Amino acid sequence: MPVRKPIHFMGSSKKDIGTLPEDVKDAFGSALLDAQYGDTPDGARPFGEGLPRTVMKLAEDDDGDRYRAAYTVAFPRAVYVLHVFQKKSKSGIGTPERDKDVIRSRLKAAEAHYALNYRRPGEP
Repeated sequence: MPVRKPIHFMGSSKKDIGTLPEDVKDAFGSALLDAQYGDTPDGARPFGEGLPRTVMKLAEDDDGDRYRAAYTVAFPRAVYVLHVFQKKSKSGIGTPERDKDVIRSRLKAAEAHYALNYRRPGEP
């Protein structure tokens, strides 16, 4: 039986996921649980848009609003939720640069957290 990896919410991501509509919260929660067990959630894909390929995106629409969750499973022993937000792009279909900057900075914080709490001696 696969081991369930611990999940860590970076910055305000845990609070932010709590403010989502129930259907979106349920979908993201289920997908993140799949990730904790080592599965790729349905609909998850690399975030793209200039972010590292290790950053994955979940996307849900609810009542005309769009929501995104960025997470990474790049680390062997933990899942990190980097950013949860309502997509309000003012520049077409792309994610606003501000949100991408949040994801980048929280990925760096996740890397530091993992190195301090999980990395074994000699592991890259």
